[in-house]
Amino acid sequence: MLDLFAGTGALGIEALSRGAERAVFVERDPRAMRVLEDNLALLDLEPPRAQARRVDVLAALRSARGREETYDLLFIDPPYARADEAGMELAAALPPVLGPGARVVVESDRRAPMELGLDVETQRRYGDTLITIHCHT
Repeated sequence: MLDLFAGTGALGIEALSRGAERAVFVERDPRAMRVLEDNLALLDLEPPRAQARRVDVLAALRSARGREETYDLLFIDPPYARADEAGMELAAALPPVLGPGARVVVESDRRAPMELGLDVETQRRYGDTLITIHCHT
C-alpha cells in the first residue's frame, strides 16, 4: 500500500495492522516525517515492511514508476487547500503505479473534491469531509 501525504502515518499503519504486507509512506514535511519515523520505530515497523520516503508526492510516484512498483491500495490525504492542484497532477502520475483492481482512497473537502479521473466506487460525506474510493480497472 502507498500512503501519500502520510502525515503521522496513521492510515498506513492501520493498513499494516489489518494485514497489508508492505506500506510505503510519502511525506515531505520534516516535522511530520520525524513523527512518522518515531511511530514506525515505536511499533517495530522496519523496511522492507514499512518504508518512509521524505520526498514530494510526484517525485515519489516517478521514482516508484522507475522501479516498476505497483500498489493495490493507496491513501491520499492532501492538505485540503491543495486538493484541486494535487488532483490534476496526480491524475496523470497515478495510473502507472496502480495494480489491477487497485483501490484509491481520497480524503478531501466536500466543497472542493479531488478529481483523479478514476472510476468512483463509492463516496461518503462526513460533515465537510468527503471520502471517495476509486477503483482502477
